[in-house]
Amino acid sequence: QHFIVIETLKEIKKKFGLDFVAVDLLGKRHMCNQSGIEMLTSGEFAEYCKSLKEKDGCEYLNYMKQKGKLTPEAKILLDDLKAESPQFVEEFCGVCDKVCPYDMALTMAKKANVIIADYNYALNGWIRKNLLTRLDKGLDDCIFIFDEAHNLPKRARDELSASLSTITLSFAMNEVREFGDKDTVDALDNIKKGLEMFAKNVKGEKVFSMKEFYNLIDGYEELIGSLNYISDAVLEKKKRSYALAIAGFLEHWIGPDDGFVRILKKGVSKTGRSFVKLDYRCLAPELALGEVVNESFAFVGMSGTLNPLGMYVDLLGLKDCRLLEFPCPFPKENRLNIVLPRTTTKYNSRSPMMYKQIAERCADVCNSVKGNVAVFFPSYYLRDEVYSFFMDKSDKTILLEDSYGGNEARKALLKKFEGYKKMGAVLFGVVGGSFAEGIDFPGDLLNGVVVVGLPLAPPDLETKELINYYDRRYAKGWDYGYVIPAIIKAVQSSGRCIRSETDRGVVVFIDERYMWKNYHGCFPKDWNIVVDANPVDKILEFYKK
Repeated sequence: QHFIVIETLKEIKKKFGLDFVAVDLLGKRHMCNQSGIEMLTSGEFAEYCKSLKEKDGCEYLNYMKQKGKLTPEAKILLDDLKAESPQFVEEFCGVCDKVCPYDMALTMAKKANVIIADYNYALNGWIRKNLLTRLDKGLDDCIFIFDEAHNLPKRARDELSASLSTITLSFAMNEVREFGDKDTVDALDNIKKGLEMFAKNVKGEKVFSMKEFYNLIDGYEELIGSLNYISDAVLEKKKRSYALAIAGFLEHWIGPDDGFVRILKKGVSKTGRSFVKLDYRCLAPELALGEVVNESFAFVGMSGTLNPLGMYVDLLGLKDCRLLEFPCPFPKENRLNIVLPRTTTKYNSRSPMMYKQIAERCADVCNSVKGNVAVFFPSYYLRDEVYSFFMDKSDKTILLEDSYGGNEARKALLKKFEGYKKMGAVLFGVVGGSFAEGIDFPGDLLNGVVVVGLPLAPPDLETKELINYYDRRYAKGWDYGYVIPAIIKAVQSSGRCIRSETDRGVVVFIDERYMWKNYHGCFPKDWNIVVDANPVDKILEFYKK
């Protein structure tokens, strides 16, 4: 996603002969040259970095600055970086091997016209304030442009949400035994036992009150102070503090009720360990966006899938905004859109027999499409169930998206997929995953997309509370909280193979629910979707034209 923006800026600079500076930012942790910081959360890293700075312990920052000013070597490097701008962040960090890349980027950003960054630089109040302070700018100096803005409501809600589990409490107790005092250990133990007691008669999950948890703790505010104090000692010797994570959650938990829900749930970790978890979930995205929308010079949201526009006006708390919709510039005849019914991924219909039927239909489509095909599922679980039947029916090599893979793993898989474009391969991924959004498959790198099932949110308490909240606010809870987000995810995934006026491709949606009126009506009006239970002939005819 960053790469596309940088490439566009380079083209603008070249075409119009403009001289401007652009800076590409990742999170501070991802731009750090220190070793062993990969497993830290952003909050833990921030404390670790702060501790290093206070002790003058960062060799990269010391090489870059003396008495708060750039060294002669750093000044030369800064001039070179400005001349090379815009650069992709990995190229930038590669050049900044002796200095702190993040600090150098912010130094350069003071004179920049454009900054490319993740959503949290705008949505997280603390990060946004620190960034603007470093840049010596106010919100009214900024034009915020949010790409892939269909993701904005959920990302905004996530920024104001927090979680605590008994597993984290256990880790924190071990940490406090080493660095803290017995009273704090006992307080954490009481919290853990209290949550386990509350969960005894709970089947799955339930809405939980703020006071029920608050009353478990004698001296709530004092405990927060103790945990923060202990975390300082921990971070003197380690890069991570569980005490700090719990202190952060305790601060969130006593936040407002309106626009939030508190949930107690039971679960099992990937290692088979049972746990109890508390969630403090935000339901109102406008709470995280208020300052950005109301105080910035301008706010722009854009995406290929922002229908219905009125929903985003409501959810993002926009007022007096212009709504612009543009027709698709790509020839309609270059895209074949098919709904393949007869199967479904509904919870009450899932079975080995249904997975087998889905695999057979996927194989029919993938074997008929010339070249590479991507198949996207609602979850990794469903993908793996269908894959066990699909592998014997596919004529093409199958590649699997790694649910734990980082940026390098994604690049390697994409390069491998590209190597199969002549003979054809099948990429199995998930809707909302790395390959379903924000990535281009140019030219004939991808000739077909299959979306299996309807990627509806799980019917858990948070989803139900979200639907109820949107019902109370906008009288459209079912649409805003359930139906439309699922269709948007499906449409986003389907758009991977048509990225230019010359691309041609086949898009197939496999699930009978795509025929239902409330779902079918959410598709773009100019798609001319065909319903066909046996689409192989139509696909072969499409390639003959």
